[in-house]
Amino acid sequence: ASRIELARHAAQLLNADRKKDEFLATLAHELRNPLAPIRTGLQLLGGTPSPDTTRHTLEVMQRQTSHMVRLIDDLLDVSRITRGKLELRRERVPLGSIIDAALEGSRPLIDLSGHALRVSVAEPSLVLDADLTRLAQVVSNLLNNASKYTAPGGLIDLAALRDGGDVVIQVRDNGVGIPADRISDVFEMFSQVNRTFEHTHGGLGIGLALVRSLVEMHGGRVSAASDGTGTGSTFTVRLPLALDTVAQPTPKAAAITAELHAEQRILVVDDNDDAADLLALMLEQAGYVTQVVHDGPAALDRVESWTPDIAILDIGLPGMSGYELARALRADRRFAGMALIALTGWGTERDKQRALDAGFDSHLTKPVDARELQGALANVGRQKRTAPEGFEGRGATQ
Repeated sequence: ASRIELARHAAQLLNADRKKDEFLATLAHELRNPLAPIRTGLQLLGGTPSPDTTRHTLEVMQRQTSHMVRLIDDLLDVSRITRGKLELRRERVPLGSIIDAALEGSRPLIDLSGHALRVSVAEPSLVLDADLTRLAQVVSNLLNNASKYTAPGGLIDLAALRDGGDVVIQVRDNGVGIPADRISDVFEMFSQVNRTFEHTHGGLGIGLALVRSLVEMHGGRVSAASDGTGTGSTFTVRLPLALDTVAQPTPKAAAITAELHAEQRILVVDDNDDAADLLALMLEQAGYVTQVVHDGPAALDRVESWTPDIAILDIGLPGMSGYELARALRADRRFAGMALIALTGWGTERDKQRALDAGFDSHLTKPVDARELQGALANVGRQKRTAPEGFEGRGATQ
């Protein structure tokens, strides 16, 4: 009996080792795919391209960078879920907000693939007790999956409706479909049922596993259906509605735009010279006045002579971490009105809390999208710290 158990255990280890090798090979492939056009684009831009070529090259590089970010985010989410470290930030969320956020993330891929998208949301004011970002990720992953396995020019349907005390969200496509004997496998980690389907967006086989985990964390369930190869697929998510299921009418949120004040000043602190210089250049193009330093002591020296309205700080600085720099700035009454934004590669919930505890007003994870940064700048501008009573303004002493 013990030899049988040993043999079974050895077979399991071999199978796990095979899956690991397959996953690492897939990961390398998927990361090389977007890196290839990014590298080619950089070589093109290093010459003397025409304005049209420059514009097209930048669009391609931005699209491929976004694809890499999604892959890395998925990997991090898998790690957090596996270790039980993923936490939901629940709030009362209208169904329409979830759908809108998902569409914003998925439309570029759908449009690139030439798919027709039909959207039907019967009651967008229905309310869920949910994490908006995570449920938008659920719907976006389903839309991306439909796009991935549907030939160019295909049709994708997204529908959401109320069914008793639940909301049902359904994504249907007329793509390659799922063989009957593989339906039960589609939500397994690192599973790609249609590996032979030729498409430019292969993925790591973890998107649907994330969907299942996130839906179950919200007290819901997800299922897949298909009549077989070539017949398309349907994915159905069922989630409980909040007790008060209709959102109160609110004005439609306007697009986030930075409310720039005349010559608003931003100090960029990052030990990566290229990252700091390009970020400063982007901010200057948006109308800000910037200066750049590369470590904490230099930042403290600079604010003495050039006090910024906002400081964007990396965390992993040499000698003096971004947390220590933020605490030093917060301890000095002269800089009480300065807004602090952490911009770092450390992006767990614990990292975000550490940043808030150190005195940061906002935490952003690298690589940051321009719109996300713009929103953070506008937000800290509106909530800018006010100086304590008796504070005389810039140049006052402690």
